[in-house]
Amino acid sequence: MEKINKRLFDPGESVFLDGPRPRQFEVLFAFRVLWEFIRGFRALHFVGPCVTVFGSARFKEGHRYYEAAREVGRRIATDLGMTVMTGGGPGVMEAANRGAREEGGPSVGCNIVLPHEQAINPWLDKFVTIRYFFVRKVLLIKYSYAFVIMPGGFGTMDEFFETLTLVQTKKITNFPIVVMGVDFYRPLLEYLKFMAEQGTISPEDLDLVLFTDDPAEATAHIGHYISKNFLIRKRHPRRPKWWLFERL
Repeated sequence: MEKINKRLFDPGESVFLDGPRPRQFEVLFAFRVLWEFIRGFRALHFVGPCVTVFGSARFKEGHRYYEAAREVGRRIATDLGMTVMTGGGPGVMEAANRGAREEGGPSVGCNIVLPHEQAINPWLDKFVTIRYFFVRKVLLIKYSYAFVIMPGGFGTMDEFFETLTLVQTKKITNFPIVVMGVDFYRPLLEYLKFMAEQGTISPEDLDLVLFTDDPAEATAHIGHYISKNFLIRKRHPRRPKWWLFERL
């Protein structure tokens, strides 16, 4: 018993019920978050209009979802002429970036620092590595006009529902969200319908998401929305400003 108590109160152990952290810690944390945002803005300011592809890091080349993401990336580059943005890691993220690069399209990533380092994939023109998940999600949403959700795990579900919530509550423009992998997501679709039946979401909220297995249908849906709701203008090239620490 004495040994257990010593371990519980060892100053080297993490203490979670210790109340507020020291003020200097909170100030330092706030500055670290601000710096993460500034780094992300600097790295991604010139990437152009993007479509963000979310999905699992665990699917390997040859898997049907890897190949589907690769085709989606290819079509975003060729059919839409837009930049493919992903979380910058392996699996579905790599596949989407790869599809864009193989067609000569721009490809960018916003990687995350994990305990077991997530390596960036080799198909990126530009990337930034972020410490905090919430900063990374802001960056993945900020520069995109549409979102493609491929099969994935907890992280993909987090990204999907945060994006969907932002669209539903009109915190961001009603950009199209496409979910690919009908078999994989069928239980989720049924649960969304159940939520509508229970009144926790509106029936029209179901129209915010297109479920499909067809990459051509996915990009056509995105392209139709963009052509209907936006005037596409040629933007004059802008040089990075050295005093903002910007870089191409």
